[in-house]
Amino acid sequence: MIELVAFLGNPGREYAQNRHNAGRLLAEALPFSAALPWQKKYKGMYTSIEGNMLLAYQKEVSVPVSQEEQAIPGTIHLLLPETYMNLSGDSVYAAASFFKVPVRNILVVHDELELPLGTAAYKFSGGLGGHNGLRSMKANFVTGDFWRFRLGIGRPPHADVDIADWVLSDFSPDEKSIFARVLDSCTHALIQALVHGPESLLPEWNKKQLL
Repeated sequence: MIELVAFLGNPGREYAQNRHNAGRLLAEALPFSAALPWQKKYKGMYTSIEGNMLLAYQKEVSVPVSQEEQAIPGTIHLLLPETYMNLSGDSVYAAASFFKVPVRNILVVHDELELPLGTAAYKFSGGLGGHNGLRSMKANFVTGDFWRFRLGIGRPPHADVDIADWVLSDFSPDEKSIFARVLDSCTHALIQALVHGPESLLPEWNKKQLL
């Protein structure tokens, strides 16, 4: 069961369309995001949604919900850390501590160099892959045992391109078009994970080519 979703990225207009902000872009793409009362809390932008409210969107995003699951208890916390990527775990830890959310019930949405653009994957735990946001998570929680929703951005096309410059650069127009289609599929998957549990996406989403 997921109780807290953290969408990683960097705050500020200059970073808004960066590859590194793939997680935050997914938050913006959720069909209910703009209607929620986001507010500054826990070193980030915070809001929440009741489980039952997600059922109102299941038809729109084609998420099947059985009769037994028509009443989903609990609150799901949504967080956009504003500490910048390398300290994003500070924000997630602040929210998780306040709401007493176990680390195993946290889902972190982030960009992933090791997956090509057009690919996404769910996993529980695992390595950090050099990702500063995941490093910050582990530094705060002293474990990597949380769920990850990895949105592929691919590696630079040429070996001489600096990784930091790559992730902090914007998607090209062609890439932006591809990524928009990725986000459409990923909103379906995220809502399914929140309604049915992230395990319901496995093994299909271990590594899923979306285009």
